[in-house]
Amino acid sequence: MKVGIIGAGRIGKVHARNISMYIPEIQIKTIVDPFMNKNMEQFAKKYGIPNITKDANDILNDPEIEAVLICSSTDTHAKYIIKAAKAGKHIFCEKPIDYDLKRVHEAIDAAKNAGVKLQIGFCRRFDHNHHAVYSMVRDGKVGKVNIIKISSRDPEPPSIDYVKVSGGIFYDMMIHDFDMARFLAGSEVTEVNAVGSVLVDPEIGKAGDVDTAVVTLKFENDAIGIIDNSRKAVYGYDQRVEVFGSEGCAFNNNDIPNTAVLCNEDRTSCENTYKVMWDRYTGAFVAEMHAFLDAIDNNKETLVTGVDGLYPVLMAAAATKSLKEGRPVKISEVE
Repeated sequence: MKVGIIGAGRIGKVHARNISMYIPEIQIKTIVDPFMNKNMEQFAKKYGIPNITKDANDILNDPEIEAVLICSSTDTHAKYIIKAAKAGKHIFCEKPIDYDLKRVHEAIDAAKNAGVKLQIGFCRRFDHNHHAVYSMVRDGKVGKVNIIKISSRDPEPPSIDYVKVSGGIFYDMMIHDFDMARFLAGSEVTEVNAVGSVLVDPEIGKAGDVDTAVVTLKFENDAIGIIDNSRKAVYGYDQRVEVFGSEGCAFNNNDIPNTAVLCNEDRTSCENTYKVMWDRYTGAFVAEMHAFLDAIDNNKETLVTGVDGLYPVLMAAAATKSLKEGRPVKISEVE
């Protein structure tokens, strides 16, 4: 399958590198970025991408390109989903679809009306650790789900320029955890309560955001969720989930490069956690592309649908409203 990638920034390069190295069934024909520069061109050459352009229409109008990977800035996601759908291209789009719920619905409807596949890039569903916990819950090994706990902490905060356009911690960072919470619970969220502080970088506060947040969730099935986020964990990329139920508890610890342990008279130590998301979730990024390809080849529903992309945006909107107003917010208030 020939694909085009819109956006040659961080996540666009991650997908391009992984496809080129690990997924021979997919060929990247064209990569586009309005800010295409020498570094991007050298990257494309290194990974065998033949066509480099600044115009997305070079992808959308190419009959050989069957699918589009949308890896551009969030404020362009919905626009390119709609354009790609009208062009008859299958669509993989990074999260979130958009900050505006009206635009999210427009994008989902465009893909549905065009009869093309739409998969949203919630890669953590495909992580071997998180998915193992999900499988245990799905198979009934913990009984009725009572409590879900998710910790998600980055090694360092993004640039202030990025923070200013990110939509805030709930749309940019915790949105992954919102998706994971409903994925693990097998139920939709009805109410969100958020608290947040600026504890990492005062500049983040000046940009109108928080860098440390805790959110509690209430689900339709009466389960309770707890999510904590921090923009800075000095020890590395911290990603853990736990599902506590009536008959047991399933949880995972952080992935590390190796599991070797050194014991001596001073201490017992093991490898540090991964320092960047791209290393921590390499396997998940590859797996989600295989799933996207499988959905197209076998005409199946994608494993992370447009509706799956909608609900975390609803939760982010509710969390943002909750933080500003200092009260729990029902999803029905923002839906």
